[in-house]
Amino acid sequence: MSTTVEPQMEAGDRATVPDGTVDPREALGERLFGSLIATAEMYTVYLGLELGLYEALAEHGPLTVDDLAQRTGVAERYVHEWAEQQAVAGLITADTTEHPVRRRYHLEAEHAEVLVDPESPYYMAGAALFVAGCARALRLVPDAFRNGDGVAYSAYGTEVRDGIAAFNRPAFLHELGSAWLPSVPAIHERLATARHARVLDLGCGKGTSSIAMARAYPHVQVVGIDLDHASVLDARGAAEAEGLADRVTFHHGDAARLAAGDGFDLITVFEALHDMGDPVGTLRAARRMLVEGGSVLVADERVAESFTAPGDDLERLNYAFSVVHCLPATMAEGPVEANGTVLRSRTVRRWAEEAGFARCEELSIDFAFWRFYRLAG
Repeated sequence: MSTTVEPQMEAGDRATVPDGTVDPREALGERLFGSLIATAEMYTVYLGLELGLYEALAEHGPLTVDDLAQRTGVAERYVHEWAEQQAVAGLITADTTEHPVRRRYHLEAEHAEVLVDPESPYYMAGAALFVAGCARALRLVPDAFRNGDGVAYSAYGTEVRDGIAAFNRPAFLHELGSAWLPSVPAIHERLATARHARVLDLGCGKGTSSIAMARAYPHVQVVGIDLDHASVLDARGAAEAEGLADRVTFHHGDAARLAAGDGFDLITVFEALHDMGDPVGTLRAARRMLVEGGSVLVADERVAESFTAPGDDLERLNYAFSVVHCLPATMAEGPVEANGTVLRSRTVRRWAEEAGFARCEELSIDFAFWRFYRLAG
């Protein structure tokens, strides 16, 4: 390995160019080395989730390697390596004063919220599932780049489906019904006061957003639509488990090809419009299904207003996901327009206008990852 990324190198030893600045080759090498560590550690987080190791530590810890192996059914030698790695990474703690056989490992309560509790606002373990899903399909992406085809959403496995749902779940549970919708009077008052208000949730995924809206507004009927059949089945099971199957129903279908039926007071598209192969068709179909005075609420990525390089962390994140997942998955649909993850506000306004909406209002909802738009008229 090049000495430019040796972790033991002191800051004063960094190579410099004649003007005294750090050699850009070294700077980039160090950055990629840090990315290598972070990526490898995300895979170990995935293993901790998939094998139930974090859950066992949260419920029964502190545990020795032998205890953890017995509780999870994982081979002891693998548990030993994983536990030491997690302790070295600072994700769990270890009693280093004990002999390795008697050493106990502990998952602190604060870290358990991030890694184990899917309803905590701090939960981030879903990101590891998404990374694992992208890794599953990555071998297919180079050929898609070469021939202009796509990579089917199903090729990314359950990990991407579960990872997206897990990543967004805390916001839906803690903010959708208590902060986001109440902050828009035209939407909130209609849902809160109408006796038979109806909501259509397009690109509903595993249904957490649909269920959150039904919880927040007890008289509302919610219909969720998604192109992924497995997600629809999961959503139906979630509605049953919540005792909401009488008010929340889910259907498999293409949002751009929905036939007009009974009208809806609100139609939502949460972080799904950029993935749709016919976004204007979807918005046009949504407009047809709105009752008079109804609204379409779109939430999508909070990216820069225009292309800027280099970009900030959110821009880097969204472009990276677009390259390895969102764009290939959309290209697999034979799209009318393949946008990718980086959905800029001017594009949303253009799509809304092409779909026939008279108004596209950017809302002042404060959320780190998404911008919100209300379409009407």
